Amino acid sequence: MRDKVSGGFKKTRSTVVHAVNDVSFDVQVGEAVGVVGSNGSGKSTLLRAVAGLQALESGSILVRGDAHLLSVSGALKPSLSGFRNVLLGGLAMGMSREEIEAQMDDIVEFSGLGEAMGRPMKTYSSGMKARLSFSIATLRVPDILLIDEALAVGDKAFKTKGVERLNKIRSDAGVVILASHSMPEVKRACNKALWLHNGEVAGFGDPGEVIKAYQASTATVRREVQSARQKP
Repeated sequence: MRDKVSGGFKKTRSTVVHAVNDVSFDVQVGEAVGVVGSNGSGKSTLLRAVAGLQALESGSILVRGDAHLLSVSGALKPSLSGFRNVLLGGLAMGMSREEIEAQMDDIVEFSGLGEAMGRPMKTYSSGMKARLSFSIATLRVPDILLIDEALAVGDKAFKTKGVERLNKIRSDAGVVILASHSMPEVKRACNKALWLHNGEVAGFGDPGEVIKAYQASTATVRREVQSARQKP
C-alpha cells in the first residue's frame, strides 16, 4: 500500500517467475538425495517448499515427520557468541537446556571452533559460520534434514566429518536432501540425485548417471556460448 501511495497509484508491470514447475519425486526413509543444477534452477526454492517455508501456488508436498532446513545463511544471531547461538538453536528445535549443554563439548569438538565459540559470530569467517550452523542443525536428528550448500564453504577435513554425520543421520532412519554444486560431495553423501533444469526435473536416480548427464549438458551449453562469442 505504501508503494502504491508513493507512486500515485500508477499501474505497474510485474513478472511472475515459476522457480519450480511440475516437479514430482519420492524419497524413502533412510535415503539421501542430492539436488544438482545450475544457479536459478530452483534448488533452494524446492528445499524451502519441502520445509514449509515457501507457499505453493499449486500441487502438494507430503512429508512424514518434521523437516528442518539447514542453510549457511540461516537465522544465526551475529551479535551473540557461538555458545549462545548453539543454545538458542537447540531450544528452537525443541531441546531442553540440559540436553543442549550435555552435547556442548561434542559441538565444540565437531565444529573445530575452540575458543572462537566465546566470541560474537560477527567475527567469524563464512567457513566458521557454516561449521557452526551445520553443528547446530545436527544437534538433534530430524525426520527430514534439508541442506542448502552448507558444506560448500567448509575445508576438506570438515567436509569429511560432515559427510560422516550425514551418513549417521541416514542410518538413524532419517531423510537427507542436499542441494549442492559439488558433484564429488553428492556422490559421497547421497544414494540418489535429482537434476533440476529451469525448475523442472531433468533427471532422477543413480547419482553417477544423473551427474554424468548433468555435466554433459553443462559442457554443451559452455561450447555453444563460446561458439556464439566467437562469431563476428
